[in-house]
Amino acid sequence: MPNHAIIVPARLASQRFPRKLLHPVRGKPLILWTAERVRSEVPEIPLYFAVAEPELAEVLDAAGFRTIATDPELASGTDRIAQANREVAADFVINVQADEPLVTGEQIRTLDGLIQSGVAMATLARPIRERADFVNPNRVKVVCDSEGRALYFSRSPIPHQRGESDGFAAGEALLHLGLYAYTADFLQKFQQWPAGRLEGLERLEQLRALENGASIAVGFTEHVGIGVDTPEDAELLEKALRG
Repeated sequence: MPNHAIIVPARLASQRFPRKLLHPVRGKPLILWTAERVRSEVPEIPLYFAVAEPELAEVLDAAGFRTIATDPELASGTDRIAQANREVAADFVINVQADEPLVTGEQIRTLDGLIQSGVAMATLARPIRERADFVNPNRVKVVCDSEGRALYFSRSPIPHQRGESDGFAAGEALLHLGLYAYTADFLQKFQQWPAGRLEGLERLEQLRALENGASIAVGFTEHVGIGVDTPEDAELLEKALRG
């Protein structure tokens, strides 16, 4: 039984970019770029993939990665991880998104440290430097309390800086990064909660935790990765990998 593990939730039914995890980037499926990156950055943490479709399992299995089949109808990646961890049985679980191929070891270790410090759920953020990120609904924003706990996540530009024409002031807003960590107990509670109203409106699964009174610790990173949400993001990744 591992004390901690990375479980990557993976499915093909992305609304904004269907089947993106099998989209070829420099001749290799996107999900393998993420898998190989995680394995090279943090080889000391056991790595698993919670997959919804056999196609994904076949690609990952062939490359030597461990997969766990999960119900395709699960509502979110966190639900998928909760189901997979019944088999993995880790005390602490780190969720790396399958479409984050430039994740760093520093980010993963930050989450690992946070979740083993006594919190039930943790995530990461970084200051927003560019106005385009602030107004882009594909870039999720988070606001925190004075102790670094999340107050709210939104696709809308928050917080609004009064006095600025569009509410943006560089460095005042935080960009949420879609990496999480949880305790095993929290994962089981999360899966038992019904999907929340705000979760449904924003399409952000972490709001289910806040709607049910859970606390989410927010760690910070300066690393700017590329989350692949759209075909345009895949083109940016191509350019980044070419150096």
